Amino acid sequence: MRALTFRIFAFLTLLALPAKAFDTNATAAWVYDVATGTVLMEKNADEALPPASMSKLMTVYMLFEALKEGRVQMDTRLPVSTKARQMQGSTMFLNETDRPTVEELIKGIVVLSGNDACVVVAEGLSGTEEAFSRQMTERGQALGLTHSVFKNASGWPDPGHQMTARDLGVLAQHLIADFPEFYHFFSLEEFRYGDRAPSNRHNRNPLLQLGIGADGLKTGHTAEAGFGLVGSAMQGDRRVIFVVMGLASDKARAEEAERIVNWAFRQFTMRTIVPQGEAVAQAPVWLGKQGRVALTTRDGVRVLIPAGAQSGVKAEAVFSGPIPAPITAGDRLGELIITIPGTGESRMPLFAMTDVEKSGILGRLQSAAMRLGQRALNAAGT
Repeated sequence: MRALTFRIFAFLTLLALPAKAFDTNATAAWVYDVATGTVLMEKNADEALPPASMSKLMTVYMLFEALKEGRVQMDTRLPVSTKARQMQGSTMFLNETDRPTVEELIKGIVVLSGNDACVVVAEGLSGTEEAFSRQMTERGQALGLTHSVFKNASGWPDPGHQMTARDLGVLAQHLIADFPEFYHFFSLEEFRYGDRAPSNRHNRNPLLQLGIGADGLKTGHTAEAGFGLVGSAMQGDRRVIFVVMGLASDKARAEEAERIVNWAFRQFTMRTIVPQGEAVAQAPVWLGKQGRVALTTRDGVRVLIPAGAQSGVKAEAVFSGPIPAPITAGDRLGELIITIPGTGESRMPLFAMTDVEKSGILGRLQSAAMRLGQRALNAAGT
């Protein structure tokens, strides 16, 4: 048995210069292409920083999970405590006589960034905000938010309340993937809770009205954290998620977010390298009823090509062969190595497309004879 490399193709020589790196003024940033799982840009992405109201996304995640599990319904009404009513900053202007529905609270958090709404949710689901915050941290760790610690439900300044740009982006991925039936709330441009504070009815996300495919998710701002945004945009079949933290003003946040979206969609092109279900290579089989087995990826392969890549994309199938029979469809037999100019190397497993049974005694004898003959020829040639 020996490692075999099978070159599939070398192509896509494009013009001009490689994709330009994005130079951001944000303290921390992270940009991610969902379809291909590619991190397009990162800056201080694992530095724990105050997230301000962007951490409300974890509160919303916990509420969406409660909805999905049937612990609450959209029309469930929750009480407003004195603590919730006394919250400062952005609020829904709730008072103790109110009984907002879960749907109203979702809109109050997403659109109005209501600190009071977050406390209502925390107390409604967990009894106290402190208990809810501990649950947020535990659930966040389970979701892969490895550097996130939550001390409250709203993002109100607290020295121990921290998240990273990468964690915020991962949380955005989960919200989009885990709750597609609820994701539309993030694109709401305004919400009125009764006739209260009409000047506070507009969503603070500066991208929603620009016609660039933006459909979420959450802004944040405190004096310590600066201005930040967890955003997402969809153009064609590509979705980009991005996070910026620590910008100097809401104007800078709006400009930086728009620049990132335009850069992410203009500087990279998505190409299908291997269609789903298509054979990538034919691997030789040892002592099988068939002499070869087709190899394929699980879901096909789509990659991002930086605009103006100077050399071609290279794809190689690597496996140890000949592969001994029997083989079962779905067996992992090798890997596909794709090298993309300006992006680096990625690897993905290759699987057998079909079963290959062991050959009978006659077939095994023939194979052994052929193998011995080949060895003899090789020896004679040395």
